[in-house]
Amino acid sequence: MRGFLASSIGVVTAAALALPLALSTPALAEAVPVVPGSTQSLPLVPLGPSTAARIPGVPGMSASPDLPETRGLAPRDVTTFSLVGVVWDDAAAELSGRVQVRTRSVATGAWSGWQDVDTHNGAHAADPDAVERGTGRVRGATAPLWVGPSDGVEIRVQAEHGSAPTRAAARPGRLPSGLRIELVDPGSALPSSPDGKNGASPASSPALPPDDDKGDVAATLPELSMGAAESSAVNVPHAPLGALEISALNKADSTADAIAADGELAAAARPYIGPRPRIVTRRGWGADESLREPGFVYTSTVKAAFVHHTASGNNYACKDAPAVLRSLYRYHVVSSGWRDFGYNFAVDKCGTVYEGRAGGVAKPVLGAHTMGFNADSMGVAVIGTYSSTAPPKAAVDAVARLTAWKLGLFGADPRAKTTLRSGGGNRYQKGSNVKLNVISGHRDGFATECPGRLLYNQLPPTRTASAKLQGR
Repeated sequence: MRGFLASSIGVVTAAALALPLALSTPALAEAVPVVPGSTQSLPLVPLGPSTAARIPGVPGMSASPDLPETRGLAPRDVTTFSLVGVVWDDAAAELSGRVQVRTRSVATGAWSGWQDVDTHNGAHAADPDAVERGTGRVRGATAPLWVGPSDGVEIRVQAEHGSAPTRAAARPGRLPSGLRIELVDPGSALPSSPDGKNGASPASSPALPPDDDKGDVAATLPELSMGAAESSAVNVPHAPLGALEISALNKADSTADAIAADGELAAAARPYIGPRPRIVTRRGWGADESLREPGFVYTSTVKAAFVHHTASGNNYACKDAPAVLRSLYRYHVVSSGWRDFGYNFAVDKCGTVYEGRAGGVAKPVLGAHTMGFNADSMGVAVIGTYSSTAPPKAAVDAVARLTAWKLGLFGADPRAKTTLRSGGGNRYQKGSNVKLNVISGHRDGFATECPGRLLYNQLPPTRTASAKLQGR
């Protein structure tokens, strides 16, 4: 793995030296009460034929005792949650079968119909030999499913006939060991949404006096934990310490900003840096920085961008996107055992761009998004499922804007091909050099449906639009 760990102490110290500049910009937020998120993890139990017979209407779920193993939970009351997924002990094991859930809405008290949960999620992960994957905490996991505030759940998981859960010998029709349902509550964060499209202004923080270029960190930012300061500091000078968002810039200002932040920026990259989009920071969407591992891991450069969908469903409003992100983050770290949020950036259906994995939006942060090709790349996830639903134009346009800027920082042409070395996966052998589009879909590097057929079909025009924004 080509990566290195950045020191938290060094990052925060550097930020402290930059505070006079950072605090002169009116983008800080007041300390407000925050309700932390939570995760309920419930073991799935065997469901026998008699139990199945009492739960009619589940397509594909036969009650015959001769059919494959089935586990789940009967309908039950639970503490409020908004996102659901299933995890198991061995990250190398595949869940070959069908996962279905139904939930009870807090708002209406009504039960939903049965919903399928995507079981093919192993490709969204760290590379096989990455330190992140060898901690002993990583689990196998389905894709998460956003269901909105719910207080009741029922689940059934049935193995595929003749399937074995691991590469080792196992009885056909068995499920991976240690199956648990994860019920994630995103908690609450800053009271106003960072998405201006949903009626709340992103500038929710009080302005500092124009001549206040000193400031007292303890007095001005009393609510910033060490982890939050660490995460925010790596975005200085693009945004002040504690900022909820990084403002959009035109092409000329984006280039000047990039040169100011990195005096060694390659001369070849300078003419082709696209306009920077507005980016909601981790603090802006309410990331609990105590969940992730401290410090940051970087790769050498950014040669490619892999586009994903989260496969978490489309049943969310844009104003709820920060809550969806907090849930995905908690599911990645607490339930799946990753060091941080897997993707480098996320985009909601209204086209708002969000900072993903911590380490700095302009830096080559090593993600866990495309197994085998996380090194020297970035991962962009469009929130939703786009296999049979067309992605909104706003979201596609946002991917073009984001890639025009970020790839431009590293001199990459969105229309070009690049060569990446495989870290191992189900499509390319470890160590092989693979020629890929600079803007690729997840399925280009791994045998998966991601980013969904209809989002994948938008990548050719996205490459053209991204390159045009760069001035190519």
